[in-house]
Amino acid sequence: MDTAPARNDTLDIYERLAAEYDAARSTALFEAKWLARFTRDLPVDGHVLDLGCGTGQPIAQWFANEGFRVTGLDFAEAMLNIARERQPDGDWRHGDMRHLDLPEQFDGIIAWNSFNHLTQDEQTACIARIARHLKLGGSFLTTVGPRAGTATGTIAGQKVRHASLSPAGYAACFEDNGMRLTGLLVEDPDTMLHSVLMARKDI
Repeated sequence: MDTAPARNDTLDIYERLAAEYDAARSTALFEAKWLARFTRDLPVDGHVLDLGCGTGQPIAQWFANEGFRVTGLDFAEAMLNIARERQPDGDWRHGDMRHLDLPEQFDGIIAWNSFNHLTQDEQTACIARIARHLKLGGSFLTTVGPRAGTATGTIAGQKVRHASLSPAGYAACFEDNGMRLTGLLVEDPDTMLHSVLMARKDI
């Protein structure tokens, strides 16, 4: 029997414990290697969508500092309120990536430590939505699990669900949506053992 927390429970945790999460979130930018790789092919004035942007620190802020236009989307208003207070001129939007339906396309989309809160089926459906929101040649960067399956992680000491497809499963899903896998490193030692993948929209 699957006893991992449901997505609604995850939302409740982020709403209740936004300040605690923000205080504990590393701003050391251990993600910088992948962020630099992700932005290498973006236009200098490129528009980046940060899915599950949280409080905007440190990733959305990094993109802004590098001169990119950034739109942050998160399902937790409490997280967005911190982002808006910290960066009042930012483009912060409330929404759930499972129902992603924005009026514009983006040069790049990132979902760091957020995409893996979706179930496997939700991830498959979300990849189709992500592909529709990417411009031709645009890239997607996300963190996933080291293997197919579900697991339980913690946010501010509370249990949350994580899920992942297999590498082959992601590659097939991207291909079905006009994208191709361009990078995958399982448990990257330079990013605190996060498993990271990148894909590019070719069609």
